[in-house]
Amino acid sequence: MLLRLLPQFELWRDVGPWLAARGSAAAADTSENSSALYVVNVERNGKIIYTWKGNQRNTHIGLYDLQTKQNEHLYMFEKDLHIISCSINNERTLLAVSFRQYTEQETASQLLQSVSKYLALLIEIHPINNVRVLKAVDSCIRVQFLYPVEDRSASTESRLLLVSEDKYIELFDIRVVAEEEHRVVIQKSGQLPRAKVADDLVWAQWDMMEQRLFYIVPKESKSTLRCVQFYPDENFNSILESHLDISVNETQLKLVNFGYDYCQDQDVASKSLNLQVFTSKAGGLCVCCSLASDTPDEIMYSIYFLHKGEDARIDRLQTCSIRSPLVSTALDCRAGNLYAVSITDSALLQLLQKSKQDSERLAALHCALLYFQHTEDLEMQIIRWISENLSTCHSFDPIQEFIIASLYCRMCPETQNLDKLLPYTSLLDWTGVVPGVMCATDIISLPMLDFQNSKGFWEKLNSNLESVKYAEPHLHYQNNVLRREWQNLSEEREERRTTAYLRNIFENAKKVLSHLDTWDSEARLVPLFEEEDYQQQLLMGLMVAQLKDHLMRHLQYVGKKKIDQIVLDYVANLLNLIHRILKEVWRRYQLHSRVFCFDERGSAGEFAVFHIMSRILEAANGMCMPLPPGFHTLHLGLGVRCLPLHTLLHYIDNGVLQLTETCVRKLLKDLDDTEQNEKLKFSIVTRLPEALGQKVRQFWNHPINENLIARNYVKLLLEKLENRQCSRPIPERFSVPVEFLPLNYLTNMLAEIENQGVHLYEKQDHVNARFIEEMALKHTMTLLGLKYS
Repeated sequence: MLLRLLPQFELWRDVGPWLAARGSAAAADTSENSSALYVVNVERNGKIIYTWKGNQRNTHIGLYDLQTKQNEHLYMFEKDLHIISCSINNERTLLAVSFRQYTEQETASQLLQSVSKYLALLIEIHPINNVRVLKAVDSCIRVQFLYPVEDRSASTESRLLLVSEDKYIELFDIRVVAEEEHRVVIQKSGQLPRAKVADDLVWAQWDMMEQRLFYIVPKESKSTLRCVQFYPDENFNSILESHLDISVNETQLKLVNFGYDYCQDQDVASKSLNLQVFTSKAGGLCVCCSLASDTPDEIMYSIYFLHKGEDARIDRLQTCSIRSPLVSTALDCRAGNLYAVSITDSALLQLLQKSKQDSERLAALHCALLYFQHTEDLEMQIIRWISENLSTCHSFDPIQEFIIASLYCRMCPETQNLDKLLPYTSLLDWTGVVPGVMCATDIISLPMLDFQNSKGFWEKLNSNLESVKYAEPHLHYQNNVLRREWQNLSEEREERRTTAYLRNIFENAKKVLSHLDTWDSEARLVPLFEEEDYQQQLLMGLMVAQLKDHLMRHLQYVGKKKIDQIVLDYVANLLNLIHRILKEVWRRYQLHSRVFCFDERGSAGEFAVFHIMSRILEAANGMCMPLPPGFHTLHLGLGVRCLPLHTLLHYIDNGVLQLTETCVRKLLKDLDDTEQNEKLKFSIVTRLPEALGQKVRQFWNHPINENLIARNYVKLLLEKLENRQCSRPIPERFSVPVEFLPLNYLTNMLAEIENQGVHLYEKQDHVNARFIEEMALKHTMTLLGLKYS
């Protein structure tokens, strides 16, 4: 199973023996549908309230403390009652109970009498003293004490929510006084003070942990979602109001997290609004509502976000007896068991590895990265899965998702609101990722917020709403401008690369490289070369500059120094993640540094790594991400070892492999001049960019290379001549007598151009008109089959 359920409380295990010791018959009735013993509520402090029937069919209420593992008897009714809800205050001095007064048989005999069907009582239990009637009505009632969010000493005042099936909620203020013998009793001041919290509601949800009340009030064609926040200082305030396009006509009141009535809740579920509010610590709030559908077997849900609207068709949300009263817990109300819920890392990885649907793979990948916080072993297993499934994911690139999601999870916790500014996925939208899901996003009018205390969740939610109100259309960092600027600067001429702007860009790149994690000896397993790569350093520096500008626009309060650090961490982590992938696949295929020798062909493992590196390159190009220093050299080295010549040249011509000085120089120096190697070397040197060719051709002392140098020299020199005026060449006799007049004319012309200062190969003194003549004669004699001396 994906979820790990660790039993914190099991009704029959933790309560049954205690009841048996008291001689209760309820301990023996363990049938699934038994009403002899069941849980009615879980309080904020983890105390579990349950009820059972005694031997005389009297009704008992007990309490189990999760901390002490102890049971406590709270109260007994000398009648067979159906307890609907029950709550105990934080000080454990007062007990609120609501119940149906009579059994089904007794109800029939009471129809002619004016006796209320339901009662809500307030009971003093420290020790047991007085009982006060809060409500006596014919409609069902739920009760719930408020709990202070912050720990505080014992209070003389308790507050109690009372929710009526007649669609209203009241708040009672209850003051107590301490008397002799540690008696705590309610102040005798007549009727208890109370205030109306909500009216005309059709749905309500109680957030026990954060002491929030969400409820919905129907208004003509639309409904209004409201939220009341209860504060530790005993005040409360309605702080949220947002319109929902949900029809709630003729629905029965639905209550979520107000205890559990195992009979009534199932009956109400089919006649009420199936809706739930979800909140996150990051200040996110959404409403998920089940809608009726005219199509059989089709379940329609609307998901409403406060900062963006999104309608979707998703799987059914089950309406059953499973509740989550505490954070990361699940209460099986029917069985009476409370579980601590966590995600099983092994099961999550199995889901990632065995799933055949892109939507499940994507969800499992993000969940693993977010939930398990990048443990070394987890990353290794995810990278292994990625390397095995590069071609099986059709809706997304797993390498891109791993890098982008990992960066998001690592960077966002350290700075507030950074999560809204950094990309969390490589996907532009979710359409087509999840089969059958149709998403339509529309900016709607923002909800009203009016709160007294903006700390915690509400501060974050308000910040989220404000950022949407004033932010640019695409708040998350985009790479479109980066790609365009990188391409423009890559095409700049050499002499323009010394501008102050470019100097600043390359200074950014140096900071990133110095900011990289220190690679230990194991990292040398992957023979990455510490070499300068103009294109990649340019991309690094540009990413730093543009990401810094992006964050400065929206995080001005953070400060420039902090933003500089965030940006350097982001780009450095990006490079480290790519290196992490390389290290894992290198270890998996047991490769060594010998892969950079060209005197033997590559193994099957090397070919697999070459393929993975090609996909890393594709992913990086797709997201316009820089690569670690030496990546292209290593990639080209593997290509030379693993690919046939025609495929190698095809990869080079199409930009998959990039010719680097380190790799080409080693290839020219290390390989001997066999016929096959000559063909390889010649194919490589003819494809070199001119600037790189000038640096590395000198390492191949071969007639073919010399002939190529001469040809290129003449070609470029004559191209220069088109824009220059030169005097008539003066014939000059060279050391080798030549009677071929066209060659005489050409060599004299080249000599005159050189005399006028048009030198292309200033660093290679052996390239001049005499050298050209020598190469031309050699080439001609070879073609004629004559000996040249």
